[in-house]
Amino acid sequence: MEVLGDLPYKFFRPHDLGLTGDADENGETYEENALIKARHFFEQCGFLTLAEDSGIVVDALAGELGVKTRRWGAGGEASDEEWIKHFLMVMKDVPLRKRTARFVCCATVVGPESGLDVDGGIGAKQFVPRFFRGETEGIITADLEAPMKQGIPLSSCFRPLGFDKVYASLSVAEKNTISHRGKAMKAVRDFLEKRLG
Repeated sequence: MEVLGDLPYKFFRPHDLGLTGDADENGETYEENALIKARHFFEQCGFLTLAEDSGIVVDALAGELGVKTRRWGAGGEASDEEWIKHFLMVMKDVPLRKRTARFVCCATVVGPESGLDVDGGIGAKQFVPRFFRGETEGIITADLEAPMKQGIPLSSCFRPLGFDKVYASLSVAEKNTISHRGKAMKAVRDFLEKRLG
């Protein structure tokens, strides 16, 4: 939220508003999953809603991770330690030149907009999604190169191109500039600034 922090909006997390239930992320793309989450909470609160979905594409494991990243391998119920141990074991014999990967984030903003409803009535309120995508290329290191951060174990073995350290070792400012999520949120920021103008 650092990227959006100085905008003249007040940001709430779902629990701040007493919103309940998890969205069923059954989409086949990052965009679909981000929209499922945003729609789920927008329909409960009616406020402008921001949600995102992210994952990693590992070229040596083509088609295996992506939108299924956290549910892949050891499974969604696995601890961070169990998940990353399985991941690194699968990757252990992959040579460096084939350890290329990219993190992808898709953010979406949905909110009430004046327009036509499905029956053609003027002035009805409907949500109109806007999508913002960020990607960061890098490589998967052979071992963890920084202590794991809760919920994002891959950040300790993903080294972005042009850097000699993994995501988890970057400062917040560095990560906001080059990370997949930082890029997507910068695009969200630009959109929200224009919306204010």
